[in-house]
Amino acid sequence: MADSPADAGSAPTATETGPAQGILRAASPAGRWVLLTTVLGSSMALLDSTVVNVALPRIGTDLNTDMAVLQWTVTAYMLSLAGLILLGGALGDRFGRRKVFVIGVIWFAAASLACGLAPNAGVLITSRALQGVGGALLTPGSLALIQGSFHPDDRARAVGLWSGFGGVGAAIGPFLGGWLVDGPGWRWVFLLNVPLAVLCVPIALRHVPETRDPAAHGRFDVLGAVLGAAALALVTYALIAAPGHGASPVVLGTAAVGLVLGVVFVRVERVRPDPMLPPSIFAVRLFTAVNLVTLCVYAAFGGFFFLTVLQLQVVAGYSALGAGAAMLPTTVLMLLFSAKSGALGQRIGPRIPLTVGPLCCAAGMLLMMRVGTDASYPADVLPALLVMGLGMVILVAPLTATVLASVEVGRAGLASGINNAAARAAGLVAVAALPLLAGMGPEAYRSATEFAATFRRAMPLCAGVLVLGALIAFCTVRAPREQRSGTECRMHCGLGAPPLEAGESARES
Repeated sequence: MADSPADAGSAPTATETGPAQGILRAASPAGRWVLLTTVLGSSMALLDSTVVNVALPRIGTDLNTDMAVLQWTVTAYMLSLAGLILLGGALGDRFGRRKVFVIGVIWFAAASLACGLAPNAGVLITSRALQGVGGALLTPGSLALIQGSFHPDDRARAVGLWSGFGGVGAAIGPFLGGWLVDGPGWRWVFLLNVPLAVLCVPIALRHVPETRDPAAHGRFDVLGAVLGAAALALVTYALIAAPGHGASPVVLGTAAVGLVLGVVFVRVERVRPDPMLPPSIFAVRLFTAVNLVTLCVYAAFGGFFFLTVLQLQVVAGYSALGAGAAMLPTTVLMLLFSAKSGALGQRIGPRIPLTVGPLCCAAGMLLMMRVGTDASYPADVLPALLVMGLGMVILVAPLTATVLASVEVGRAGLASGINNAAARAAGLVAVAALPLLAGMGPEAYRSATEFAATFRRAMPLCAGVLVLGALIAFCTVRAPREQRSGTECRMHCGLGAPPLEAGESARES
């Protein structure tokens, strides 16, 4: 291997059957370059998902906007990412994972620059939606590059290093976001991605081999992706606009059209030869059950983290840095203990973790109701976040492992992608709906009294959704017939969605 092109420093070019595919070793210089590239690229999307919430109050004040704009700042990104992430993975498999990954990084950086320079809310929201498109290209591509480039004997180690560095990034994200907001300003939350991309792209072009999936064939389900994203967008618009416009014809009409498009999406996916979301996969009872649990869990997580960072700043008086640092316990617990939780889930089966985990998270959310204007971090905030983090540790790794084990080996990558997209869509709808359900007005984040009152109404709603998820798990989730060795992503620290897994078919290609 020492004399192979992959170890010589430049990126080999692999065709569908080319020799460069799957030859790198983790300890080789070329292998380290690939790891650096994928960590830099995935860190852009991962940091963005954790730091933006911290900046929301300052964005609202600086741009003189209402609560709806803060919601759209989050949901516009989640919308395009959730709607296109399955398509992004398929594009990489067909046209080249490095090519699509690099395009995604450049696209993400350009949209980030537009976000950082946005003169008004409209430009910011549009740029955030474009940023999500870039995220849909680079997020699945970072793991696919590792799976396609490394020797089978080294893939588990390479993915473990990748997920470990990603976990560290997730842990420091809120802290970094708070420091940027209080220091250079909220715009640097987005501008930070530009130098990362400037570093990532040349390394990828120089040192990362091109790989493809030789089994990739058929047409892309662009129609399905457009219909799914449009349905989510219209329903999201109706939910966000309702507090300011009430049950107006525009709000009701938009919601109705969104629901109709959702029905059309399901029907189209049933008849297309190569659907983005194959309905047949939901015939597997365990897969369907775990995805229902996922919808409940990540809807609650999305609403909780969106509102809690605002609560800490608007009501408890924390700085952006203080609010970001306050959220560290959840991700640190996941970084330290998620691998052990996954191993425990393999031994005892998924039913107990998927029942107990959501209940612990629900208890943590109810404890957050104690956080008010005179809240003590050690006595009020920290206990809630520790209980919340414990529940996430118990829950997330077994959930991902069960999704992969619920389907046949060849569909594990598809199952993981669907599960990830479902989680993101659930979080999107929760951020849009929860302020409406809690009675949060358009100017609520400007008033500590009003926001505190609505926050206390929102937390029981989030907890109730988690209890529903626990009940679904207890009644429907059973151990899969074939226990596998577990997922390669050993450290699970993503708060917005389960980690993507490439599945066994990719590992054996």
